[in-house]
Amino acid sequence: MPSVKAALSKPFAKIIAWRIKKWASNPIETQENVFQNLITEAKNTVFGKDHNFSEIITHEHFKSKVPIRDYEDLKPYVERVVKGEESILWKGKPLYFAKTSGTTSGAKYIPITKESMPTHVDAARNAILMYINETGNSKFVDGKMIFLQGSPTLEEKNGIKLGRLSGIVAHYVPKYLQKNRLPSLKTNCIEDWETKVNAIVEETIDEDMTVISGIPSWVQMYFEKLIEKRGNKVGEIFKNFNLFIFGGVNYEPYKAKFENLIGRKVDSIELYPASEGFFAFQDKQNEKGMLLQLDSGIFYEFVEAEHFFSDNPERITIKDVKLGVNYVMIISTTAGLWAYNVGDTVQFMSLKPYRLIVSGRIKHFISAFGEHVIGKEVEQALKEATENTSITVNEFTVAPQINPEEGLPYHEWFIEYENEPENKAKFIEDLEQSLQKQNSYYLDLIKGKVLQPLKITRVKKDGFKTYMKSIGKLGGQNKIPRLSNDRKVADKIYELQLTK
Repeated sequence: MPSVKAALSKPFAKIIAWRIKKWASNPIETQENVFQNLITEAKNTVFGKDHNFSEIITHEHFKSKVPIRDYEDLKPYVERVVKGEESILWKGKPLYFAKTSGTTSGAKYIPITKESMPTHVDAARNAILMYINETGNSKFVDGKMIFLQGSPTLEEKNGIKLGRLSGIVAHYVPKYLQKNRLPSLKTNCIEDWETKVNAIVEETIDEDMTVISGIPSWVQMYFEKLIEKRGNKVGEIFKNFNLFIFGGVNYEPYKAKFENLIGRKVDSIELYPASEGFFAFQDKQNEKGMLLQLDSGIFYEFVEAEHFFSDNPERITIKDVKLGVNYVMIISTTAGLWAYNVGDTVQFMSLKPYRLIVSGRIKHFISAFGEHVIGKEVEQALKEATENTSITVNEFTVAPQINPEEGLPYHEWFIEYENEPENKAKFIEDLEQSLQKQNSYYLDLIKGKVLQPLKITRVKKDGFKTYMKSIGKLGGQNKIPRLSNDRKVADKIYELQLTK
């Protein structure tokens, strides 16, 4: 017999599904309303005055006055906000700073405002409600739910609280879920990731876990420790576990491994959250891609990745995007980010409604020879090469080998196996053929004898975990880059292979 909570979730899910359908059915108008509201609300800010927001009426005006920026470009404004100044990027002061790891400037402080904070919470809730509305499955709300996340402990800087996004969001879990939610606050505040996962195992192993959520690589670590302790598959330990919620990376490379760890298939919901905004979530179990959140105070622009680094690349809105094209996503938000390059590349799978996948990072690609191989392509190659085989891969990354000791340059794949291929030559050939099929530039370089076929370097067990620990990024929201255009990651992993 379902509980009152489970029963009430269904009519609530129906209402939310109706609201989402309403704006998803009017995407252009919805985005235009978001755009006009952003300009109106921010025209008296320092940024708004510096960029003549009072003169902006159309997207063409906006493009001419507001150039694309990344964090480094926006930093002078952010630093003023961090110092405590008001109405710099958005009216008033932000509620929080989401603190993330910067590439060239150390820590990055991404503002979260009174207007933007609810969109992070609502999107996560709505993803679950859309699942309930589609499947009719609401029984899981009566069980225990775990969200593997960063510490909810927040610091303060000039009157503004700061912490990891997942830690900030942890303070907004609805009251009706508080009793179901694990781990405890004490465990969640543990900073060391390995200590934290061990504590989570102790807290959850005898509970009725029905929902498990987190970045796949770190959930995998949790699953492995559960199995190590109990000796059973996760699906046997948690008999009612039937929903896995994930985000941050593509699930496909982990899918076979997870099904083996769980011992059966479970439903999953993919999310696309970031410190800068909650951009999309999977709204249908059998449709590829995630529904772009067009009504969440975020105005989206897109630039074809192929032309992104050229002078004055064309910026388009959703009405002009096409299926299957690799775009860099640019956002303007109620948190005061303006024409901001998130760094992600996306591809649209559907235009009615607008559903997309994350295809990679604009800085995470290999184009040492003009091939411009992206994350989606290496993930797809690995998926095709391991399909219908016993091969399972724990983790991998790819880098160019520009100056080999002998022969032509090549792409070097660093792979940590769970089950190694019996026929390694065939596995390499299948990877190679899939990559050539997907990327014509790469194919031309192989045919033209500029590159030789890829090579694989086997990474010993827990090698990637050792690497992440060595750079202080074990756990939380940190992820291994799928590929790099240089040897920094590759050389460090290789060095650790030899020394540890």
